[in-house]
Amino acid sequence: MSTVERQPHAADASVGVLISRASQQISELVREEMQLARAEMTEKGRRYGKGGGLFGATGVIGLLALQALTAAGIAALALVLPVWASALLITAVLGIVAAVTALAGKKQIAQAGIPTPEQTIDSVKADLAEIKEKAHR
Repeated sequence: MSTVERQPHAADASVGVLISRASQQISELVREEMQLARAEMTEKGRRYGKGGGLFGATGVIGLLALQALTAAGIAALALVLPVWASALLITAVLGIVAAVTALAGKKQIAQAGIPTPEQTIDSVKADLAEIKEKAHR
């Protein structure tokens, strides 16, 4: 065999090694991106959980406010001013507390954002751009 005939065989081995390395690197990259996506979605899930819990608390406190308002109406019919006035005051306080927890829940949901792994998507796009750039060289 001449050296000319051996060169394509050596080049084929180099291409095979390069393809093997590329495959291994892509597998590692995909694994790392999946870990990043999992971490990002866990954080967003926590925020949604907190926001949902605060909305749940808002519901309970709002129910208490309605019960107090009902008690205030009953007291207003049963007695004159002092009993229903105090019941109305408690209703107002519970309503304010419900409004504050609702705003806190809304803030938590807003901070969580759209339930997509945005950082991971950006990272994958950057990785793909780099792979395409190196493939063109």
